[in-house]
Amino acid sequence: MLPGEIFKAYDIRGIVGKTLTPFIVRQIGQALGTLAIERGQRAIAVGRDGRQSGPELADALMEGITSAGMDAIDIGLAPTPVTYFAAHELVCASCVSVTGSHNPPDYNGLKMVIASETLALDAIQRLRTRIEQGDLAHGKVPGKRTHTDVRAAYIERVVSDVQLTRRMKIVMDCGNGVAGAVAPDLFRRLGCEVVPLFCEVDGRFPNHHPDPSRPENLRALIATLAEGDAELGIAFDGDGDRLGVVTKDGEIIFPDRQLMLFAADVLSRQPGREIIYDVKCTRLLEPWILKHGGKPLMWRTGHALIKAKLKETNAPLAGEMSGHVFFAERWYGFDDGLYAGARLLEILSRENDANATLKALPAAVSTPEINLPMQEGEPVELVSRLIERGVFSREVSRLTIDGLRVEFPDGFGLARSSNTTPVVVLRFEALSEDALSRIQADFRRAITAVWPGLSMPF
Repeated sequence: MLPGEIFKAYDIRGIVGKTLTPFIVRQIGQALGTLAIERGQRAIAVGRDGRQSGPELADALMEGITSAGMDAIDIGLAPTPVTYFAAHELVCASCVSVTGSHNPPDYNGLKMVIASETLALDAIQRLRTRIEQGDLAHGKVPGKRTHTDVRAAYIERVVSDVQLTRRMKIVMDCGNGVAGAVAPDLFRRLGCEVVPLFCEVDGRFPNHHPDPSRPENLRALIATLAEGDAELGIAFDGDGDRLGVVTKDGEIIFPDRQLMLFAADVLSRQPGREIIYDVKCTRLLEPWILKHGGKPLMWRTGHALIKAKLKETNAPLAGEMSGHVFFAERWYGFDDGLYAGARLLEILSRENDANATLKALPAAVSTPEINLPMQEGEPVELVSRLIERGVFSREVSRLTIDGLRVEFPDGFGLARSSNTTPVVVLRFEALSEDALSRIQADFRRAITAVWPGLSMPF
């Protein structure tokens, strides 16, 4: 039986040995091979993160791909953006990263690109239907399986593009994720002195969870910065497609503020272009982008959805509050935490005081993402009720492209259903602590009015 819950909005993800087994992954591989054949592809590149289940699942995936008659190129241990890069470097336009991203060690999954399309939403559900209906190719001659390591080519490509004005000393926390296999070498090649922190690839993640969007996962990075003479700290998630940034004095520069720096830089060369950001981002982005000659465009959360919008609008840059940053200017348009880190240092190296540049970015009082756990299916229903019946004092406007974002004269509140786990994702921002408390209280009242009895995590 194929477990339907592993087919998420942006990827496939499940618990190894339970909802995600080699047998299931082999079937998915055969379905991907079939889809690739239908789209006229010649091969699929396959990379994997550092999880202990990775080699077995990658083998099963490639067995499925080749059984359909499609070639598989094994690129081995590689961050997800390096796997995306392989699709360009090897001119195959299709790739799969075997990764559990920032999930716990007992999870794994697949991020999939076929014929330059990142599979998401209906495309992933159609993959599931294809397997259930047996609509699978069986190659009379199995596809070939070859091995190619593209990590050196990736590093050369970044180094040929990004130029630092001066040498910088940084602390780098890879969280024992797969970024550790590439990032230290890359940043040393860029001219940085790197203080490595948890850069040994270990899929058990023994030091902390590899998710830089959570402040508690940046404690070791902050402490190391305080103790030494490095001027900046950067961190990556489990598969290397998201970036975290910390100043010398321990201030976390959340990704929506990082995007301000990137937007100003890109718009200096490409004025008048659209800059895309998701509904969780600060409302200070819109005036910032306008001030720097760009066109702000708020969009739905999700790396696959942002990538599709980037391609549709031909925008040069996009970013998400979660830490995914997408450069189409000078790069390939996929989310790449390592490349985003390199571009950040390129900008900051032009200044004598990198921290002053970061701390000067506009800021508001805000919360990180707050998760309200519920049962499967309930988050969608709760958000639907909020949109239909939610009452908020001093409401100025509301946006419903992805959940409910309510704008107030002095801040905003957001409630959206996660597309990956059964939680309602909340975020709040305001001009003052008092305003933040008022907006949060407003949301508490509105949520409990439409769904009584819930225990609020804020």
